Amino acid sequence: DTNFWLATHVTTITLGYSATLAAGTVGGIYVLGRVVLLFRSSNGEQEKRLDQIAGKMVYGITCFAMLLSFVGTVLGGIWADQSWGRFWGWDPKENGAVLIVIWNALLLHARWAGLVKTPGMSIIAITGSMVTAWSWFGTNQLGVGLHAYGFNNALASGCTTFWLSQIFLVVLAIIVSLKDRTDALAARQNRG
Repeated sequence: DTNFWLATHVTTITLGYSATLAAGTVGGIYVLGRVVLLFRSSNGEQEKRLDQIAGKMVYGITCFAMLLSFVGTVLGGIWADQSWGRFWGWDPKENGAVLIVIWNALLLHARWAGLVKTPGMSIIAITGSMVTAWSWFGTNQLGVGLHAYGFNNALASGCTTFWLSQIFLVVLAIIVSLKDRTDALAARQNRG
């Protein structure tokens, strides 16, 4: 008879989603910083420092995002069970919540396994922002499920613009990564 589970779910999930977006923002700032450093002559120390700071920030924020998104999703299930008589109903918004948790887990596991460094983490974090934007706002545009709030042209345009900006950042990140690899290969060839 209370809204305790709803209130804790909404608060926790909002913090988790916001943290996922913050990790993507740090990833985007990192990419833009690397692009700026490409056009400036630097000795590599600035790049290393930027890599260290951004890598630690993306990692830390993603840990926070993962915890809160997971807990918020479970709290939402508890509330749904008490309110609707079911814990999980495969609603698009519920699926989006799980997708955000999975995406954060993907980033963390890729880092823990050593599969990615800061550039790769940034790409995953930026695409995590895209997943979050779709899951949080985009699913409303579908008009199906218990969480559908109706189609909105302004929201659809905003989501599209946001996605395009994130795709642009991912392309920039890939270009920077490719340049880093060609520079490293050229340095090895010059030594050998």
